[in-house]
Parts: sequence; C-alpha cells; structure tokens
Amino acid sequence: MIKFFERLLNLIYIQPCYFCGSTKSDKLICENCLKKINYLPVSVFRRENNCNIYAVTLYNGIIKNLIISLKYKNKKRLAKIQAEIMYNYWKKLNLKEDYIIIPVPIHKSRLKERHYNHMDLVAKNFSKLSGYKAVCNFLLRITDTKKQYKLHKQDRINNIKNAFNINKSKRIELSKNLLILDDITSSGATINEIIRILNLNGYKKITALTLSTPDIWN
Repeated sequence: MIKFFERLLNLIYIQPCYFCGSTKSDKLICENCLKKINYLPVSVFRRENNCNIYAVTLYNGIIKNLIISLKYKNKKRLAKIQAEIMYNYWKKLNLKEDYIIIPVPIHKSRLKERHYNHMDLVAKNFSKLSGYKAVCNFLLRITDTKKQYKLHKQDRINNIKNAFNINKSKRIELSKNLLILDDITSSGATINEIIRILNLNGYKKITALTLSTPDIWN
C-alpha cells in the first residue's frame, strides 16, 4: 500500500517539459528539447566600442518560445532555464575575471504592466550559478521606446538614443567588470546605446551576453 501511494505521488508531482510535455526527464526542459536548440560558436559574436558581445543561440524554435513565454506570458520559472542556458555557454569561455551582472532594464510603464522585468529574474538566477553579484537597478530605462523588432536598423538606433541612464544611488566602482545580460540582440542598437551611456559615466570594462540573435540580420 505504501509503495502504491509513493508511485501515485510521483505521478502527481512529476515535472513535465514546458516545451514538449514529456515527463521522461522530470525537468522543466528535457534533454531532447535542449538538443534542438541552435547553439552558436563559443566565441565573440560582435565587438562594439571595445566591448565583446556574445550570443548563445539563434532566435527560433524553443528559444523563441522561451523568450516570449518568459517575457510576455508570466512564465517566471523559465528565467532559471534561460539563465542555465546562458551560463553553460558562458563558463565554456573560461574567463577568469570577476563580473557584476547588469540586466537590461524595462521602462516603468512596462514594469507596471508586466509586474516584473524578466531580465532581472534571469540575472538573479545567473548570479546564483556564477557567483557574480547582480545589480538589477543600476541601469534605468528613462524613455518608453517603441518595440525595436518593428523598426529598421537606423530607426532602431534613433529609437533607443538616450533611452538609458544609470542609477546614481547604486554605486559600482569604475574599475569593475560589467556583464550586460539581455535576451535578444538583432541590430545591436540597444547594447550599443547601453555601452555608450556606461562609457560616458566612466565605465570601460564592459562585456555583453545575450541569449539569442536572429539568423537573418536587418
């Protein structure tokens, strides 16, 4: 009888894969779905303003589903999965420096609408995995910009111009290595603008890690 109830509890509390529904691995993302992700080479993806930018995967399939679900559908538990995918890539770079994690912020109007910044959640999970400190309110988004993916490259640059500032109450030494975390980079306009603002405030040691990039740039 005891074994019967143990089997019943296992069936009730088993963790299905969010992406395919499989219960074989009892994980939020199963090994089969992980294998379907289109990973990019472990190397510098782009270099902008003396900043190395790394991109982990292509923005399609499971990764696209992950980003949309976490960002817009209140699936906060997926932040742990995103952080794990990013960290597993990051540690392969074998970088020895210590970093302070800076997630890309959202405007207060979108924060009010969504009730959370998905990249803050990812940053906190990445912090647990890496041991790096995460400072979630260091960057501020002071302009409620249009959604970047709807714009062409030059319009994206114009749209994001002067959209960020730093929070003076969150003090980070200028000598520290900053690691910007974001979910997707396409034209690179957002990360470039963040780098520019950080440079203007004296921060020169900047690296960016983004979960994904489109396979066709525009």
